[in-house]
Amino acid sequence: MAGRGGESSGGGGREAQRVADELRARIGNVYPLGSFLPAQRALAVELGVSRDTVQRALRELANEGWIESRRGSGSRVKKVQRIQSSTAKATRLRGQVTLAPFISEAFERPEVTLDVYTLTSESLDAHIRLQSERIRGGFISPQRITLRMLLPDPSLPLPYPRVKGDVDNSRMRERLRAITETHTASLVSALRDLQTEGLVPTVNVKVRHAPLTPTFKLYLLNEVEALHGMYEIIERQLELRDGEVVTALDVLGLGATLTHHVKAPDDPRAPETVFVDSMQQWFDSVWDHLSE
Repeated sequence: MAGRGGESSGGGGREAQRVADELRARIGNVYPLGSFLPAQRALAVELGVSRDTVQRALRELANEGWIESRRGSGSRVKKVQRIQSSTAKATRLRGQVTLAPFISEAFERPEVTLDVYTLTSESLDAHIRLQSERIRGGFISPQRITLRMLLPDPSLPLPYPRVKGDVDNSRMRERLRAITETHTASLVSALRDLQTEGLVPTVNVKVRHAPLTPTFKLYLLNEVEALHGMYEIIERQLELRDGEVVTALDVLGLGATLTHHVKAPDDPRAPETVFVDSMQQWFDSVWDHLSE
């Protein structure tokens, strides 16, 4: 890590992205809806970066709509992940529901099966790292973890994200590829380290790419639950690693509303069961026939 006083432009951009990723992972859990983030100076000390890096990360979160920053008042959480569900669990948590409780509950079983279809691995990486910390702390002890993740083919000319009004500008695609590669390597390493260290006896992680543009994200948990959400295309100001600010057409997977579906245990024709089964069949078909 670069010293706090010696972050280069490129290094500072990477550090700002790391800080933004860390804060996104905390929003809704460590920092609930309506709460204030710690002061910039405190965040800089905790995360080992400069205040300028913290400010860049906070600007990105503000542009994405997660926080509202006011001079003299700090930064307050104004949005968390929204999940619509008919289950009693979600009803109890309604108003401040994030993906984390569903992933956490899935990892509390002896055998964890997780199939994911997504544009990037950014949000999944944050949740995997959280579960890794719970395992290391002895709070949960799964015996087998199986993860299959489907990502878009990196050579595919995706329609988003891109610089508005400049279709041929490749910088947003390069940024997307870098983010995906970084977080994919992070989550794969986090899971495999659990097996290497003897904390989880069996870990099976596979990542494949498909020639599809993701219009939705999908989490299939332990073959009985599905979390499904459409990507909403938005226009936002985005600061690139060299400090340039561009107007981007992007999608916010972390902010997409997810619908939660649970299979009915004794009714294969129940709508929720049909939905989960159909999503599992779709995922398996793409995994088996289109992905590499």
